[in-house]
This record gives sequence, structure tokens and C-alpha cells, in this order.
Amino acid sequence: MTHQSSNTTRSARHLPALQPVALAAILALSGTGPAHAQATLSSAASLPPVTVSASGLQLGVNDMTTPVTVLEGDELVRRREATLGETLNSEPGITSSHFGAGASRPIIRGMDGPRVKVLSDGAELHDASTISPDHAVVAEPLLATQIEVLRGPSALVYGNGAVGGVVNVLDGKIPTAVPQKGYEGSAELRANSGAREKAGAFSLTGGTGNLAVHVEGVARDAADYRVGPGWLHDGHVDRKVPGSFNRTDTGSVGISWVGSSGYLGAAYTRQTARYGLPGHNHGFEGCHTHGNHLHCGSHGEDDGHDHGHEDEHGDVPVVDLRSERLDIRGELRNPFAGFSALRLRAGITDYVHDEVEDGAISTTFKNKAYDTRIELQHEPIAGFKGVIGLQTSQRKFSAEGEEAYVQPTVTRKTGLFVLEEYLWRDWRFEAALRHDRQTAEAQTSGIERSHNGTSASLGAVWKFTPGYQVGTSFTRASRAPSAEELYAKGLHMATSTYERGNANLKSEISQNIDVSLKKTSGDTTFGVSVFRNRINNYIYGRTLDEVDGLQLLQYSQADATFTGIEGQVRQRLNRNLGITLFGDTVRAKLDGGGLLPRIPATRAGVRLDANWRAWEGQVEWVQVARQNRVAEFESATPGYGMLNLGVSYNGQFSSGTPWQVYLKANNLTDRLAYAHTSFIKNAAPLMGRNVTLGVKVAF
Repeated sequence: MTHQSSNTTRSARHLPALQPVALAAILALSGTGPAHAQATLSSAASLPPVTVSASGLQLGVNDMTTPVTVLEGDELVRRREATLGETLNSEPGITSSHFGAGASRPIIRGMDGPRVKVLSDGAELHDASTISPDHAVVAEPLLATQIEVLRGPSALVYGNGAVGGVVNVLDGKIPTAVPQKGYEGSAELRANSGAREKAGAFSLTGGTGNLAVHVEGVARDAADYRVGPGWLHDGHVDRKVPGSFNRTDTGSVGISWVGSSGYLGAAYTRQTARYGLPGHNHGFEGCHTHGNHLHCGSHGEDDGHDHGHEDEHGDVPVVDLRSERLDIRGELRNPFAGFSALRLRAGITDYVHDEVEDGAISTTFKNKAYDTRIELQHEPIAGFKGVIGLQTSQRKFSAEGEEAYVQPTVTRKTGLFVLEEYLWRDWRFEAALRHDRQTAEAQTSGIERSHNGTSASLGAVWKFTPGYQVGTSFTRASRAPSAEELYAKGLHMATSTYERGNANLKSEISQNIDVSLKKTSGDTTFGVSVFRNRINNYIYGRTLDEVDGLQLLQYSQADATFTGIEGQVRQRLNRNLGITLFGDTVRAKLDGGGLLPRIPATRAGVRLDANWRAWEGQVEWVQVARQNRVAEFESATPGYGMLNLGVSYNGQFSSGTPWQVYLKANNLTDRLAYAHTSFIKNAAPLMGRNVTLGVKVAF
């Protein structure tokens, strides 16, 4: 489907997500009186140290045994993009899968897919993004209040699959307190030049007595984005990526009962999205396998297709997505003797997306899931403070149509975990233990596979002198194969692959060691981390054959090792200026010989930051090296440098209501650049010069 045809009216089941929000906003405002806002948009600097919700024990950033990234306040406003992956892409150790403008998932230390869990305030998101990189993550960055990234398998308390790490997106959809003045909220408008994007967001909480109501919403409309000059597409130079548009509506309504000992609330969230799939290749229709080889067309005959083009007419398929989720969250402080807190997270998800080609639905993906997580935090016992918990989930996934390369499956998971900490002088010790059981049933063939795994982690932080600390952790983690890795069989044209699963796959066993050194105070601050992760029975798509760009991927197992370093150092030059050097690199190889595909290239950069009165600004240069350490059948990716700029101004209306105007310019030199981590790097280069202007008001 061409970009012009993407403007067609949505089907009836894709009603705008913001309609119920408008009604709820009226209800939320009822009974509230006038008041003046006294906070500023950049008030995060005056708050206590940032607490990492995903740590399990509400630890501060500097108390973690492994590196953690927290984006909040003005820094989050500066970094936010249309997708979660692009929002986090510039953080040390984090890149993105980049599949055009509509789908981009975080990659942590070279690991992606099911090895990186995406959470919504501690509850796992159940979309279809772990199945394929062309499927969007339903988390909305414009509604996030804080984004936390835990690297390495120390995040095992959130599941046996989180050997790469955890991304926890915090939001305000379920109120945890009643606003003191009866209401509070924010509104934001922004636009950019690279995709002619227009976006707006609002958040509003109101309440009285013990009852609080929250509504929030986002609307985004972005056209095909521009790339740097010199891009050859289908034999001619082009400046726009066909099918890279993205239109998304998200809305939530939440309600809570808040008391002196805790809260209990629920929220309904609906998201609809429509985005293109660049690089989709219909020339591979009819391709099949002969043993471990690919064959396209009739036996001994030309298939009549040009496999180097998207399809005969150059049309681009469109994803038409709808996700509905009901969240339940609660916390009870001092529930009974010996325990300080009882926390509940639960969710029910109904996700469906159609892949539309030439105006007709070609494939429908559905995911119906529920998840429940209960935590009990106990009082100190012989100096040990910790959490015990239970987590359970079920996912029913199906694909119907031309690209139904995975048969319908039902995956059930149950996990028990415990996390303990012990403080002694300048030391903090941490230990975690988790046991999981997963059952994955293929409903068409009737094959069922069960896997059990036990994971454990030990870590310590030593604050050996004021302002300095060293941390280390060792983790042995188990990850059961996903249903797709077990049962996939068929063409996947979005990634130009023919995928074959293996029902006899075993669980992965990773052994990770992480050492970090930090300086947290003074004119010079820094943090650097070194890691080595050896994974037995690592599951990956091994390329057995390639025909005109179509690859035959067989999910296989082999021992692999990931090693890397990441860090940054900031020097304060004076009260208004600072300079930061940052970078990361990761190497991933099979122990028996060979390299793994789509591993991020080495990056390094320098950033100058400044502040003067109500002004803040940044200018940075990021250099990405050429990636020529490639797997078999994989091509090298040239390096590039990007110049980025950001500036913001914080002010107040006469009433005291704070506002902020911000401008950021990415890729100012309009460089043509490619993401090595992307399946479609040549079909969808990175965005060229892009200037974003936004305004935000808090009240």
C-alpha cells in the first residue's frame, strides 16, 4: 500500500482512543476548586534522589549492584521520541532495532527480543514486539513519567527471560495519591521537520476524599520521514523512506481508592496505530525450502519476480493495530506482622494487528494475555531486608493469513522469587533467587514443551570513600525458548527471512559478571562498567542459505560470549558549563567460531551542556564506528557521525503555572546513516536532519 492510500479511514473497530478520555476528563474535574500551581517543570532537581522502582527494593541509583539508567524530568523530555527504542537509543549500552518509524525496540548490550523485558510499572507488556522487529511496542514515551533500564540478568526477579535486561516505563495512569489542591496535570504540543510530525499529549488527575481519577492521552501524526542525501532506493536517489509514516492514538482512564495505608486502583488503556512496513518484499512469495536450501519459483523455472524490489508495484504494507489493556495496581503498607508492604500488579491484554496490503487484510496477529505479580516485602530479619513474590502469566498468540509463519500457541509461565539485601558498614550486599516453569503448546500440531529453570544472583556495592563506589555482581540465569523459537515455520517477508523453529531447543544458561566504578560527587563524576556474559545453549537464528536477499533462518543453539564496556565521564567547567565524554562497545561471538548478527557498532561521543538563568542547552557529537565484525551472510555497515543540539527555556505565567519551551535538532549535518541492528537497514536508513519544537505546561 502506498503512503497516499494509508490516509484511508480506519476500520470501525479502530475508533479514536481519545473519545472516552474526553468524557472522563469532565468527570475528573467535577468538584475541584481553583488553585495555582507552584511547581516548576524542572523541579526534579529539588526532589530526593531518584528511586529505581524496578530494583524490587526501591533503591537509589547509586545503591544498585549493576548499572542502571533512569530518565526523568527535563532529561526525559529532551530524549523522548515516537518509540521506546528511539527514546533510549542514545544511552550508553542501549541501541534500538529500528524498523522504520512505527516499530523500534530497545537492544541492551547486544541483546534484544525476548531477552529484554518491557514493563509498565513492573507489569510485563504483552504486545507482539518480541515476536518480530516490525511489531510495535505499545508503551507511549510521551506519557511516561520515568523510564528505568536495568542491564544484565540481575533483573531476573522479573522473569527468567530477562537475561539482557529490563526496561520499566512508569506512568501516572493509576493514581497513588489524591492531589492536595484537588487536581494536577500537564499538556504538551510538539512538531518536527524530519517527518512533519504533529503530536499532542495531556495528563490530568483529580480527586477528593479517598477517590482519585486520572485521564491521559496522546495523538501523533507523522508522514514518511526524510533521510540524508545520496540514498539509492530501487535504483534511483530518494530522500523519503516509503511507508515510514506513523499515526498513533493512545488514551487511558484510571481510578484509585487511596487511604492512609496504601491504594488500590485500575486503569483501562486503548491504543490504535497505523504505520508502514518499509522494505517488505513480495518477490519472495512462493519461496520454500528443500532441506537446508531455499528455492524460489516453480521447479526449474524463473519465478517472474525481481527479488531486489519491494514488490511489482512498489506498494508498502501497513500495520493497523489495536491494543486494549486493563491494569490493576495496589499497595498495602504494614499488611500484617513482620511485613512492611504488599504490592500487586495485574493486567489483561487484548492485542490485535492487521497487516494490510493493497487495501485488503493479508495477515492478522492476535495476542490475548493476562499477568499477575504479587510481592511481599518483609521487615529486617537478622539484618536482612527483602522481597518474596509470585508471578504468573498466560499468552494465547495466533497468526492467520499469508504470513502466518507461527502456528497458534499458548504459553504459560509461573515464577517464584526472593530478593534480599544486607547492609554492613560501607557495603551493601544483594542476593536473588528465582525458579520458573514455562509450558509452550502449539495448538495445530499438538506439540507441547515444558522447561524449568532456576536463576540466582549475588552482588555487592562498596562505597570505599566519600563520593566513590565500586559494584560487582555475578548472575546465573536461565531462559526458556519462546514459542516462536520452538514452532516457527514459514516465510516472514517483513524481515526477508524464512524461519524454522526447533521444538527440541533447551533452556539457555547465562553466566554474567559485571564490574562497575562510579564517582558520584565533585566537579568530576563518572561511571564505567565492564561485563562478560557467557551463555550456554544460546538460541539464535542461524542462516543456512540465502537467495537474492532472502535468508533461511534455523533457530539453533551454540555457546556464545558477550563482552563489553560502557561509560561516561562529566567534568564541570564552571557553574554554567560542563563537558561529558561517553561511549560503549560490545563484542558477541560463538565459542565454536563465528560472529552473531546485528550486533551494535562501537560508539563514542562528546557533549557540552550549559545553563544560564532559565535557559538550558546541549550540543553533542556522536561517532558510530563502521561495523565490519559481521556474521555469515551479513553485510558490513559504514560508520557515521551526528551533530545534535538541544535548548529549553523554563518560565511561569503570572498565576505561577510553570511552562517550558524546548527545541532540539538531531543530525544537523543531514548525514545519511544506517543502523546495523536493523533487519531493513538499507531499506530504511536513519532519519536525516530533524528539528523538533515543543511546549509543555504543568498545572
